[in-house]
Amino acid sequence: MPMQRQTLARRSAWMSVWLLALPACADKDLDADDSAVKGEACSAEGSGDAPACEEGLVCEPVDNASGYVCGAPLEIRGMVIDALSEAPIADALVAALDETGTPVGDSTRSDANGNYVLQVAARRDPSGELASAIKWTMFSAAVDYAPFPGGIRPAIPVDATGAIEETVEGDEDSEDRTIEVIENITTTVALLPLAEGGGYTVTGVVGGEEPGGTLVVAEGGEGVGRYSIADSSGKYVVFNVPAGAISMRGYRMGLELEPTPVDVVDADVAEVDLAVVAEGVDELSTLAGSVNIVNAAGGSVTSVVMVPNSVFDTVLERGPVPMGLRAPAPPAAPNIASSFTIAGVPSGTYKVLAAFENDLVVRDPDTSIGGTTLQEVAVPRGAGTTSVEESFKVTQALSVLSPGAEAPEWVDAAPDLVWADDSSEDGYHLWVYDAFGELVWEVAEVPRVTGSAEVRVAWDGPALTPGMAYQFRVASYHDEGEQVFISKTEDLRGVFYFGTAPAAE
Repeated sequence: MPMQRQTLARRSAWMSVWLLALPACADKDLDADDSAVKGEACSAEGSGDAPACEEGLVCEPVDNASGYVCGAPLEIRGMVIDALSEAPIADALVAALDETGTPVGDSTRSDANGNYVLQVAARRDPSGELASAIKWTMFSAAVDYAPFPGGIRPAIPVDATGAIEETVEGDEDSEDRTIEVIENITTTVALLPLAEGGGYTVTGVVGGEEPGGTLVVAEGGEGVGRYSIADSSGKYVVFNVPAGAISMRGYRMGLELEPTPVDVVDADVAEVDLAVVAEGVDELSTLAGSVNIVNAAGGSVTSVVMVPNSVFDTVLERGPVPMGLRAPAPPAAPNIASSFTIAGVPSGTYKVLAAFENDLVVRDPDTSIGGTTLQEVAVPRGAGTTSVEESFKVTQALSVLSPGAEAPEWVDAAPDLVWADDSSEDGYHLWVYDAFGELVWEVAEVPRVTGSAEVRVAWDGPALTPGMAYQFRVASYHDEGEQVFISKTEDLRGVFYFGTAPAAE
């Protein structure tokens, strides 16, 4: 569905408002001779040897170096739509996160036509241009819709190399100015409607010097808790909270927050602020554990993440990972080969997941041996170390070949499901889930293959829903009177969308 664009006049008016809200490097009233131009060093405070940027520019950090440089403002434009009907969604929350999960600005809301404009900060090269390595992921949520990313749907990567320059016309009091714009297929966010909508909205502010990225959860209701992510100023919005007595909790590395009880009756609730108990990695707990990687010719290292119990999906065995609660620290590639630690962990009860990311290995699926079951830890408040009771046994994964081998794929017909053969198996067990974790098709006994490097199963399940996301999962097994699983496909592969992909402009 084509994106609906805002008029140039509207963008110009918005730019006038934005420039008033920029830091001193952009809005300080200095003479032209005292202002730095694009590519010149600047000071975010507009003081000292480095001046503030001239009007229309922003002062942002230099990538992989100290100091700041002036550059053109950057915005992400896009649209929020219903994944099934492609109808625009109004008043949806939209935010952009960097590789560590930190918001790169405040969140915004989509307009009546589903359009949004998101102002973001970005690292620069010494000439003031956008750094080439910048990538963000989008987060979005709305009334009666499941948050994105979530379930089997991974985050959308947005690449700064797709930015284009645009001239915004000035008025009688200002000159024309240049901005950088990213608007493409990756900035269209599709949300899936909840099977049972309804509920209320809870808003507030997370305290602390660096609250951005806090996972805020409405805990205490049935099922998986509703959640959102605080923007760079600490503001949060949690949609679809069921009526009843709940507790608002916040999870973020290096930030301990006081849970706030809320009684949701028959209306939205505002000003539910989360006060700081302690701040700083050294003030909070450390999680310690180990992994044991065996029979893994394709991969010898992995990663470990923590998911609060309140947002853990027991069917899909996944959930949102609070910012920073990962070993190694994000955005580093998986590198855990034996022992690991995660510092700055706030109090709470968590599921600890090893080999969750795409690293060619999986947690050993044979639950009859040690180190293969889901590990749960209760982390107390305050400094100290909490240990995972068992070492995770990790083994070689079954390779997904199609669809969704490397990233989610669109398919316009019921697909063949294809994976690499496990030479030591007696058979395979196949499951297909939709984006809500509902099992839509299961084949309990897929015969072993001989003389072929792949296993292929033609679709024979129920009709697929256009716009819906699905994931197929496979486990190989030994037949010992019952199925004893020996390997499985990775948690984040095998995802596909059914229908026609939205057209890129």
